Amino acid sequence: MALNYLFIFFFLIAFVIGLVKLIFMGDTGVFPEMVTATFDMAKTGFEISLGLTGVLTLWMGIMKIGEKGGIVHVFSKLIGPFFNKLFPELGKEHPAHGSIMMNIAANMLNLDNAATPMGLQAMKEMQETNPHKSTASNAQIMFLVLNTSGLTLLPISIMVYRAQLGAVNPSDIFIPILLATYFSTLAGLISVAFYQKINLLDKVILSYLGGLTAIIGGIIWYFSKLDQEAITNISNIASNFILFSVIVVFILMALFKKVNVYEAFIDGAKDGFKTAVKIIPYLVAILVAIGVFRASGAMDWVVSGFSWTFEKMGLNTDFSAALPTALMKPLSGSGARGMMVDAMTTYGADSFVGRVASTVQGATDTTFYILAVYFGSVGIKNTRYAVVCGLFADFVGIVAAILMAYLFFH
Repeated sequence: MALNYLFIFFFLIAFVIGLVKLIFMGDTGVFPEMVTATFDMAKTGFEISLGLTGVLTLWMGIMKIGEKGGIVHVFSKLIGPFFNKLFPELGKEHPAHGSIMMNIAANMLNLDNAATPMGLQAMKEMQETNPHKSTASNAQIMFLVLNTSGLTLLPISIMVYRAQLGAVNPSDIFIPILLATYFSTLAGLISVAFYQKINLLDKVILSYLGGLTAIIGGIIWYFSKLDQEAITNISNIASNFILFSVIVVFILMALFKKVNVYEAFIDGAKDGFKTAVKIIPYLVAILVAIGVFRASGAMDWVVSGFSWTFEKMGLNTDFSAALPTALMKPLSGSGARGMMVDAMTTYGADSFVGRVASTVQGATDTTFYILAVYFGSVGIKNTRYAVVCGLFADFVGIVAAILMAYLFFH
């Protein structure tokens, strides 16, 4: 539904601005430019989708190896004690615990196809013990906000887009995204804990959060002491080493469990191919709408407005052109992805703007979409403070993404 309104909005605003330019400014080229943009962006959307096929097929195959090798189960064991403390009203034996753990673990590994069914199952199981069926329970809100904060360890899809759009090192945004998404998740967790009066000083919670925060803080401190060239070199080496190590670990775990690695890869690769083909109409639709919106001059007006505001505040405005991705992120995942692709297409995948947009895209998830799908699946109408906490996590994640981009790439 959100994409429907977004699609209509872009075309109508572009048409109105085109009329204003034609009638009051005598700009006879605005409508030819918008029509040209529709054809150009349709071609771009198809070419990007087609180019994604190989890389997405590869990574979906790797993810399937990890899934069958038991990596999701390992994650569930590692974070189990922590999540038991975050969902006190469920009790330790609640059937939703397994689905919650598997969903969070799948999200962290970017296994979207596996994460969503697990998430819906978790919501259904929590709803069975929810005394007020039309009102979100504390556990459901905590679970939803953790999903909307978008904690992801492997931002595969973003790296795939960067590779397709010509990035020299598509994984250079790996560490910045990891840091930004951590801050987003931490903000969401703290905001929900405040409403639910969860004691974040509990020794189990404190040990998990304290340990992870210490690691993240250490990474930021280390990189803040280096010059830009050293940051880029070390980040590139670390990112690629970690990613290749993940592949090797997935394969070794699968071998240990006597999984046929080749067949597992083929199963996942087939899903990757289907996914790449499936996204063609969606990506073409949103890119055409964005292209028309940009050709009308509306995008420039939005960016200029924000740039003017930031300049008056005495801030650097080099990131402003990536703001459309940030503004779209809470509303539409496909819309934000289209904005990210547009930024990289316009400015270059390895430009500062392209990297900011990529980092923002990976920093958080689509709050309103997740709210609609997860709460809608169990008939919840009163979401209480879920929207507030979800949007707060989005805001912190986006600000963190911009700051990380400045630290690593500016």
